[in-house]
Amino acid sequence: MPKSTWVFAGILSALVIIGALGFSLREARQDTKSALAAAEEAKLQAEQASSMTNRMQVELSALKSESEILAQKIKDTQEERFGLEQQLRAELESKDVAISQLQGRLTFNILDRVLFDSGRAALKPEGETILLKIAKFLGAVTNREVQVVGHTDNVPIHNRTADGFTDNWSLSAGRAIAAVRFLQEKGGVAPKRLSAVGCGEFRPVASNDTPEGKTKNRRIAVVVLPDKLVADDTTKADAATNAPPALLHAGSTNAPTAGETPAPTVTPPPK
Repeated sequence: MPKSTWVFAGILSALVIIGALGFSLREARQDTKSALAAAEEAKLQAEQASSMTNRMQVELSALKSESEILAQKIKDTQEERFGLEQQLRAELESKDVAISQLQGRLTFNILDRVLFDSGRAALKPEGETILLKIAKFLGAVTNREVQVVGHTDNVPIHNRTADGFTDNWSLSAGRAIAAVRFLQEKGGVAPKRLSAVGCGEFRPVASNDTPEGKTKNRRIAVVVLPDKLVADDTTKADAATNAPPALLHAGSTNAPTAGETPAPTVTPPPK
């Protein structure tokens, strides 16, 4: 074979090898660029993830702080309520005022002699003082409804009283309404929280056979209902279809949500 042929074959082989190397180099460069791009994307995603993590940590810290603040407020409110209740017990509990709590229901039983004159529904100054102290406590429990329940002994009213009452039903209801109006107008309690009930002589706490028993039965009960017994207007309206009308409201015509069994409705006498 001529020498020139060998030379040509060698040159051709070299060119093929150089081309292959060049192609491999281009592939390598392309792979390097792809790897660098992937690395940049991964770095960007890592930075975004880190930024999101930091934001979430900040938000979590803020939520934790808010939760701690809320928990402290709840604790402070509970302590304030407890303190007010203890203060009320210290100031009010006596032979004329009894304070009791059962199943979340706080009841202030006040004998009528410190609130009203015999047969009357006009509050006495001493009674106003007591109700103002109770109103201050009610200002710290604004999410709870309040029933004011009037009771009498079993001594019948034979003649119309000076305030126009003809029986114990109307007397007990009139006194409950007077207390409710005072709590609203002078005590600042929202009227939608208040309701008045007249039970007459039919819910005695003692025997009416003795003067002492009659004294205990002539009373006004201010009942602070527990949270679970506070219903919305729809629930009250539904309940009204299944219960006799009895509740005399200061600022509403809805039926009672809970508490004592309703008494018949009594229209207050004209002033």
